[in-house]
Amino acid sequence: MNAQTQRFSLTGAAGNIECALDLPADGMVRGIGLVAHPHPLYGGTMDNKVAQTLARAFVALGYAAARMNFRGVGESAGVHDAGQGETDDMALLLDHMAQRYPDVPVALSGFSFGTFVQASLQKRLEEQGRPAERLIMVGSAARKWPLPTVPSNSIVIHGEQDDTITLADALDWARPQDLPVIVIPGADHFFHRRLHHIKNLIVEMWHR
Repeated sequence: MNAQTQRFSLTGAAGNIECALDLPADGMVRGIGLVAHPHPLYGGTMDNKVAQTLARAFVALGYAAARMNFRGVGESAGVHDAGQGETDDMALLLDHMAQRYPDVPVALSGFSFGTFVQASLQKRLEEQGRPAERLIMVGSAARKWPLPTVPSNSIVIHGEQDDTITLADALDWARPQDLPVIVIPGADHFFHRRLHHIKNLIVEMWHR
């Protein structure tokens, strides 16, 4: 993301996992924010602009922002596992970060396919009795993947002109949960020229 981005590796079930970490400028870590990137078979990486924007939002909140390349992307070993292995690997990154920064809140965020991974991880954490404090979903993967229900305080952001995952699909998924969806007018799936809205909305809404 910038010159201060730290790169590190973990070893998962499929081998090496390439990771990146961004820290608040003051060095005070108030929480942990995990970021999941879009679909790896369609060019998604942890350096995707939306993923980087999510990391910046976490850093602005004073959180340590950790990202990873999913299996088969960059220096990460393995092959795409349709979300299951990716969720396992994200859980491994969560455990690593929790050991590194104990006793602080944990938040999850994802873009597109990454929302499926993080919603799945949140469901797993809920079953373990240790849910993340908050979930951020940008370009929710509604109808593309079987998204589970999510907590009522989740921040859901969608582009009005998204033609990959339509706004109608996102609303159809959110409606039975009575879950608000923030719509960015004119934004496409990748939020070209509107990335700043994502960061600003997250920071403004965080303590509500």
